[in-house]
Amino acid sequence: MDQRTQFFSGRRRFLQSAALGAAVLPLAAGCARAVRDPHGADSAAAAEDALPPSIAALSPTAGKVAPIGDAEYRARLARAQRLMAERGIDAIFVSAGSSLRYFVDLDWWAGERTAGLLLTRSGEPVYVTPAFERDRAMEQIGFGSDIRTWQEDEDPYRLIAQTLRERGVATGTLGIEEQVPFFMANGIAGAAPNLALVSATPVTAGCRAVKSEAEIAILQAANDATLSAYRAVWGAMEPGMTRDDVQRLLALAYGRLGVRGSASVNVGPYSALPHGSREPQRIDEGTVVMIDGGCRVHGYTSDITRSFVLGRASDEMKRVFAIVQEAQVAAREAARTGGKMGDIDAAARRVIVDAGYGPGYTYFTHRLGHGIGLDMHEWYYAVGGSEQPILDRMTLSDEPGIYLPGKFGVRLEECMVTGPEGGRWFTPQSPSIEQPFG
Repeated sequence: MDQRTQFFSGRRRFLQSAALGAAVLPLAAGCARAVRDPHGADSAAAAEDALPPSIAALSPTAGKVAPIGDAEYRARLARAQRLMAERGIDAIFVSAGSSLRYFVDLDWWAGERTAGLLLTRSGEPVYVTPAFERDRAMEQIGFGSDIRTWQEDEDPYRLIAQTLRERGVATGTLGIEEQVPFFMANGIAGAAPNLALVSATPVTAGCRAVKSEAEIAILQAANDATLSAYRAVWGAMEPGMTRDDVQRLLALAYGRLGVRGSASVNVGPYSALPHGSREPQRIDEGTVVMIDGGCRVHGYTSDITRSFVLGRASDEMKRVFAIVQEAQVAAREAARTGGKMGDIDAAARRVIVDAGYGPGYTYFTHRLGHGIGLDMHEWYYAVGGSEQPILDRMTLSDEPGIYLPGKFGVRLEECMVTGPEGGRWFTPQSPSIEQPFG
């Protein structure tokens, strides 16, 4: 008996146990949260027993890879300052978002109250925060000690302008990180009219697009976790399940692994929509199922797509799958240091068009891939015509697809690291549409 057959007989028991809701969905650190029945008996063991065998076999991944260390954060700040000097940018302002975490490991929510980081070409970073948030900021700040606060009835932009003047930046250029809201950038411009505001992307992307060995190790762990979760879910799937059932299984799998993750699940004709549909969907034998998503490890994200069928695939499905496989390999081989991002897209698209699924974007309807790191989509993009040079140790997705409207779609996605000989996938390519994990 294979895993899916073993599980099918217990499927009703599992779905009934899922009605416990809080007892099942937020599994964390590899075990079910204890739930008590009306008599006070601990039912964690019962929840554990309800797990499909393929998911019960998973174990936590926490601790298998180290987070980014302080020395690397300091090196990032120093690199940003070098790039600022090269680009003629006197200072940059970074508000809540992934770049704030990247440079100083500071998690902050985005809101209407101005807060963020000022970095000039030399010296320690300066933090700007509402006064009532100072203590919370102090808990997280590990690099520099200059914290400027403003009261609710004060103008934070005057404070930013004053701070820049004190740091010797009364005139010149101020780089604005791209996720800074317009109202903040506009407020700074009004308070510092002698500064020219420019994009800080040459600095932020210039640092973040090329990954360190520590970042690559974390990304590897995240992709390994997602592949393990997908494999376990596939082992527990049966015809007749709904998309919600599959997403519930995925939540259980990630809970066993001790990470947070999610995925879109689309079936049959809805798999022909690259980002799917919200319509209710049921998995039938012989229909294409597409799962696309990832998880986070130490803030870094994975992104994997698998397209497969339960049971037997049609000859057309097998043919399309084989073409997408070939296109994915072509893109990986084109991800060579010294080439251009546009070359990667062109290599995959050529395979698909030459196989009769063209021209252009007719059936392969999106770019080949995107950068990945702290954000699932970040610099740079493997899209047709891009002149962006491929640098060593960039990380990006390799995700060609063929989408046949009203019928089905096939997309395969691995993330990869660029290098002199081409890309290296974090996870092995899916071998077949009927056996997606070998």
